Amino acid sequence: MNTAIIVAAGKSERMGPNTDKAFLSLGSKPVIAWSLLAFEQCQEIDQIVLVVRKDQVLAAKSVVQMFGISKIRTVVAGGGRRQDSVMIGMEEMDPDTRIVVVHDGARPCVTDELIAETIKSAKRNGCGVAAGRVWDTVKYVERGTTVDHTVDRTKLWSVQTPQAFNAELLRRAYRAVEEQKVTVTDEAGAVELIGEPVRLVEWLHPNLKITTAEDLPLAAAAMKIN
Repeated sequence: MNTAIIVAAGKSERMGPNTDKAFLSLGSKPVIAWSLLAFEQCQEIDQIVLVVRKDQVLAAKSVVQMFGISKIRTVVAGGGRRQDSVMIGMEEMDPDTRIVVVHDGARPCVTDELIAETIKSAKRNGCGVAAGRVWDTVKYVERGTTVDHTVDRTKLWSVQTPQAFNAELLRRAYRAVEEQKVTVTDEAGAVELIGEPVRLVEWLHPNLKITTAEDLPLAAAAMKIN
């Protein structure tokens, strides 16, 4: 069984007070609905666990019902950090889950094809993480705005979601995160912590994350929606 955990429990601090980016309108649907529909349409996904802010659980259930998300297993309130929300989501998975796919609900450009590619990599290699090569010149700044040196971009990748893993591998990684009391910003970081290799799945299409209000029209243009 393959289970998706869609995480949308962040504070959306860059959007301003009292704003939850996951429920802002993007075309005719809220941002979170686009991710839900992509996972609903992906044949490799059996169940979906949706993790949202505590004050948005009812709204999230309404979105699930409105857009006919039949694969939903449950909608739960997340934690204070991303890793807390992911671990809460994992506790809600079906015990028979073999592959778990974690996705940011604020990445509406995700497609069923990309989801399937990460799952294929996870089945073959233990994990599959969506990523793109960094094409911009990157500068390293120690402090302030003065450049220390230029980083070799040929070795740099921008990591995205979805991130798919063998379920037991991810459980083991997050146990280490808790035992060592560290903070990780994504699942790949947790797996790196236990010394396991992380395999990237190159994706050449837009897969941006909604972070500020200015990202909404960019996402709409990338998705060719009005």
